Amino acid sequence: MTNPPLRLGVNIDHVATLRNARGSAYPDPVRAALVAQEAGADGITAHLREDRRHIIDLDIERLMEAIALPLNFEMAATAEMQAIALRHRPHAVCLVPEKREERTTEGGLDVASDANRLTGFIAPLREAGCRVSLFIGHDPRQIEAAVRVGAAVVELHTGQYCELIAEGRPDAAAEELAALRKGVALAHAAGLEVHAGHGLSFDTVAPFAAMSELRELNIGHFLVSEAVFMGLGPAIAEMRRLMDDARG
Repeated sequence: MTNPPLRLGVNIDHVATLRNARGSAYPDPVRAALVAQEAGADGITAHLREDRRHIIDLDIERLMEAIALPLNFEMAATAEMQAIALRHRPHAVCLVPEKREERTTEGGLDVASDANRLTGFIAPLREAGCRVSLFIGHDPRQIEAAVRVGAAVVELHTGQYCELIAEGRPDAAAEELAALRKGVALAHAAGLEVHAGHGLSFDTVAPFAAMSELRELNIGHFLVSEAVFMGLGPAIAEMRRLMDDARG
């Protein structure tokens, strides 16, 4: 039986990181989103952080106007970000943990310990027509809590697996991959749509693309990095090819 299609969401945050390093108008993350659209991406992801270290408010406004693809708006579960999401009403809102001192998102949301607040936080986003996703680890407690708070989607954090592969620790990586597979299966069985992302590259994407329960992979930093050498469009097209090959 043929596996269902797997979507590729392209995260354009680090195009904005490069732009902001010089305080210039380029490279333009909206232009990157349009290139991604042409290269076979199925959606665009952008994380508006509290400190605006890469994506800024104007980027979100321009993305909503410019792209035909669905926008996945990553954000912390704060009143400020909720108000921005309710104003723009993107296709999807992905709630992520956020610490000012971190270089990138570290770990997943602790949904189980914050369930009451998150239930109330998510409700108006759902009413506004946004699909709400929670970025979590593979802990069954977090997956079960995601169902209770009313999320439609969970995105499982693949960063630790990718780090273990990079460190040359195949046995530990295999254990982490097995735990992620169990998490994907559990979330799918619970009625959640299951996505995955963080740290995925040409070398690490195949095991996830092969998981039939997964519906979307979100990939950004690697694609922007690889664009330096082969161009953004070709990098996205190659990732799309690897995903499709593994899926088939």
